[in-house]
Amino acid sequence: LEVNKKTSLRAETQKSKAGKEGEKAQAEVDRAEDQRYLEETIGLCAQKEQDFNARQKLRGQELEALNKAIEIMSSEDVSGAASKHLPSLLVAGDSRGASFAQLRKSGEQSHLQVQVSAFLAERARKYNSRVLALASQQVSAGPFTKVKKMIKDLISTLMQEATSETEHKGWCDSELGVNKQTRNQNTEAIEVLMATKEDLTSLIARLAQDIEDLTAAVKELDVAMAEATSERAASKEKNEQAIEDAKAAQTAVQQAMAVLKDFYVKSADATALAQTAQSPAEDAPENFDKPYQGLMPESGGVLAFMEVILTDFARLESDTASSEAAEQDEYEKFIFESKKDKALKENDIAHKSAKKSDSEDALARTQEELKLTQHQLDKAINYYEKLKPTCVDSGITYEERVKRREEEMQSLQEALNILQGTDLS
Repeated sequence: LEVNKKTSLRAETQKSKAGKEGEKAQAEVDRAEDQRYLEETIGLCAQKEQDFNARQKLRGQELEALNKAIEIMSSEDVSGAASKHLPSLLVAGDSRGASFAQLRKSGEQSHLQVQVSAFLAERARKYNSRVLALASQQVSAGPFTKVKKMIKDLISTLMQEATSETEHKGWCDSELGVNKQTRNQNTEAIEVLMATKEDLTSLIARLAQDIEDLTAAVKELDVAMAEATSERAASKEKNEQAIEDAKAAQTAVQQAMAVLKDFYVKSADATALAQTAQSPAEDAPENFDKPYQGLMPESGGVLAFMEVILTDFARLESDTASSEAAEQDEYEKFIFESKKDKALKENDIAHKSAKKSDSEDALARTQEELKLTQHQLDKAINYYEKLKPTCVDSGITYEERVKRREEEMQSLQEALNILQGTDLS
């Protein structure tokens, strides 16, 4: 029965081991796939971040170039020379009426530029917009024919930025969502694995102590049975010797009593010496006057005493034999119970040892899984730190940036409408 139980337990263990190995293999495949996906995602993130930063840098450089060009065009060298020489060139090529119309148009356009520049400057202060402030400067300083194109280009640039940032926001939301889920799952898994590790460690320590205690108890049983066997052998030898001595003594006493009884039977038939004529013997001291039959009254006491001795030896034989039987029975019961207790303890040791071995294997697997999960969590945390500069810590929120850009685009569109509403061309 115990062999069948152990065989069944071993089969279940092997089945569980095969299942765990299959799960481990699948987990390794999934981990490799997740690793590949993570590496591709990190590479894509880096590329997008590089593209975004390049666009931002190019936009800043473009605005700076435009501003510098406006400053140059607004300098005395250009504007002074234009006011001094261009009107005469226009007069030389056109009629005087057309020149007056062109000058009137130019004055109206300058007025519109001042109006639009003031409008953009007021909106720049209201929305705290650097883009609108730069646009205000460019409108006031640039040629009228290029102002509208400049505003349209700014609107187009802002729309492209909005589209790019929307795509980037969607990508960030997706990556941050997946990353957060990964971090949460790994954190929960680590908490479960840590609890499992503590439970298994405690169980292994408890099983080890139980095995140690049971082994000591089995050793004590072996010592007790050895001592009992030694004492039983010595007592048995002593009892057998006492019984043998009692039997020999009884035989000797019986032989002695037979000798005395035979003598006393023979002495009862003896006759006394008959007296005849007076003889010199008469003058002798008084002699035996009846047959000698031994110390009959005293002999009765001797025989009775020997009977007592015989009875004592017989009782010694009987008591010793009974004591021997009782001691042997008690010894056999003790040995039986001790062997039974030992077998139970040895079976318990085997069971606990197998359980301890299984728990140690489970602990090793748990520690390995904990190590892998912690590694995955660390990678997810590191990736989150890489996402933060472009997806989290950008100074202002995405909603605030969208709102500001919409305000900038709306302001630029209104400025363009002002210019186009009075366009004289």
